[in-house]
Amino acid sequence: MTIEARIKDLITPTIEALGFEVVRVRVSGTKNGRLQVMVEPNTDGPRAGQPMIVDDCAEISRALSALLDVEDPIDGPYELEVSSPGIDRPLTRPKDFVRFAGHEARVELNAPHDGRKRFQGTILDADEANVRIQCDEGEFELPFNGIHRAKLLMTDKLLAEAENMQ
Repeated sequence: MTIEARIKDLITPTIEALGFEVVRVRVSGTKNGRLQVMVEPNTDGPRAGQPMIVDDCAEISRALSALLDVEDPIDGPYELEVSSPGIDRPLTRPKDFVRFAGHEARVELNAPHDGRKRFQGTILDADEANVRIQCDEGEFELPFNGIHRAKLLMTDKLLAEAENMQ
């Protein structure tokens, strides 16, 4: 299990108790590292669909700081950064792909699929096993567990939808 997965397992109950859910955990740097925790309002909670505000990040940061000080999952000093995913957000869970079906994304795989590792196109749908994406070259079904990195692309459609949510 990676350090990110261990930290995610450790912090998820606290974040969920505050009404949020973990989007991504990333540990970077070897000397004076950084722990980035990306969160958003829980899709089933009272703030579902609402944007994150600075006070949300501060509240979560305080709660996580106390927990991480006790559990101490990272060797050495690090800086805790709590943030929202933003508009051109990373897609880290199958439900992210489902939620943003119809939007454009860039997907990078760990290993080649149909002779390539990078795909850019419109998300068609997804389930726990696969993500379907329509690229200029055709439709591709990509294995979810083979995705190294994926993110939404900033488009007029995405901006308009984000503006309607505020």
